[in-house]
Amino acid sequence: MARISKNRKAVLAKYDPSKEYSLLDAAGVVKEITFTKFDASVDIDVRLGVDPRKADQMVRGVVTLPHGTGKDVRVLVLCTPDKEQEAKDAGADYVGLDEYIQKIEKGWTDIDVIITMPAVMAKVGRLGRILGPRNLMPNPKAGTVTPDVAKAVKEVKAGKIDFKVDKTGIIHTSIGKVSFGPDQLAANASEVIATLNRLKPSSAKGTYIRSITLSSTMSPGVVVDKSSI
Repeated sequence: MARISKNRKAVLAKYDPSKEYSLLDAAGVVKEITFTKFDASVDIDVRLGVDPRKADQMVRGVVTLPHGTGKDVRVLVLCTPDKEQEAKDAGADYVGLDEYIQKIEKGWTDIDVIITMPAVMAKVGRLGRILGPRNLMPNPKAGTVTPDVAKAVKEVKAGKIDFKVDKTGIIHTSIGKVSFGPDQLAANASEVIATLNRLKPSSAKGTYIRSITLSSTMSPGVVVDKSSI
C-alpha cells in the first residue's frame, strides 16, 4: 500500500474531496490545504458544455478581476513614438517598437503581456511564429491591439486577464494568490463565472457550466457547489 505523506494527511483532515463547497468556503479550504512556502497561485477550472472544435462554440474573452491577480505583470507596449510617453505614464515596463521587435526576433520574451496598436500590426504580425506558442501575441479580442494603449496598460496592471476554452472544453485561469482573503478569491471567481455566462454561445446545448473547481499550485482541487453561485 502506498504511504500517505504528512502533508496529504493534513490535507485530508481539513477537507472532504467528495464534498461540494460553496464558492466562499471552497476559497477558504484551498487556503487551508496549501502548504507551500511561497505565495502560490489560486486557479479556477470551469468545465463548459461546449464543443471547442466548432467555431461557433469557441469561448474566449477578457475579465478584470476586482481584486487583481496578485502578480507583478510585466507589460511591453509596441507603439508609435507619439504614444510612448502615454504608455510609460500608464505603467508599461517596456515601451518602443523596432528595437523590441529585434530583441524578440533574437529570442527575448521576458514579458507577460504585449500591447500594441493597429497602426503597427504590420510589423508586429511577423512575430506571430515566436509569440503565438507563448500566448503573447496581441489580439483585438483580448483588448491588446488598441489605439488607446495607455488604457490597456492600466487595465492589465489592475488585473485584466484573458482566457480561452481548451480543446477539452475547460477554462483554466488564475484568480489570485493564497495570500488573498477567501472573500477576495470568491469575488474574483464570481467575476470569471459571470463573464463566462455572458459569453455562452447560442449554439451550446444542455448544461453550460458543468463543473467548477478551485485549487492552488500544489493543492488538490476543491469542487464548488454550482447552486451556491
